[in-house]
Amino acid sequence: MGLQTYNELKQKIEDTLNRSDIDSHIPDFIRMAEKAFNRDIRHWRMEKRANATLNTQYSSLPDDFLEPIRLQITSGNTSTLEMVGTFEISKLRMGANDTSGTPTNFTLIDGSIEVFPTPDTSYDLQILYYQTIANLVNSTDTNWILTNHPDAYLYGSLIHSAPFLMEDERTAVWAALYKAAVAAINTESVRSKTSGSGGRIKIRSY
Repeated sequence: MGLQTYNELKQKIEDTLNRSDIDSHIPDFIRMAEKAFNRDIRHWRMEKRANATLNTQYSSLPDDFLEPIRLQITSGNTSTLEMVGTFEISKLRMGANDTSGTPTNFTLIDGSIEVFPTPDTSYDLQILYYQTIANLVNSTDTNWILTNHPDAYLYGSLIHSAPFLMEDERTAVWAALYKAAVAAINTESVRSKTSGSGGRIKIRSY
């Protein structure tokens, strides 16, 4: 299945549906598929690093932030922050009488990163996270999913046409094919990071 651009994807969906009355909704089907990708897919191609200065209790998340992988202080003695829940970080803060120090824990709250303890000075922070998948907007746009896994885009878009197709039995087939495509993408990512029966991690430069 050779789909390389947004236009080619739209044409393939149009050809598959063969329903000129819903062609104007195809961009919406694609957009809903992209929202599903962000819920369903976790792949190393979504990993991204960002550097920030950590000097307050709360810090902003990157605009394309989806899910944290690792937060690490890289200045002085390098250390990795442990993620805890919002209730737990409040208990830690109360137990320490809200004293400041080198952050050891973090949580996500109200679209921000909250750290404990509150930094007693400025620290260099590296955030490794899953970023949202870039949407297709312009006619020649592409991204790594469309390039490497066009079936996920096709079937993920087609299943959102179901309300217009009523009892079309193809929708169940498309849903199963989408599920299989997503599973293959996630499995590919796991395999790329492990080798041998012991599941050892392959070293990859960031």
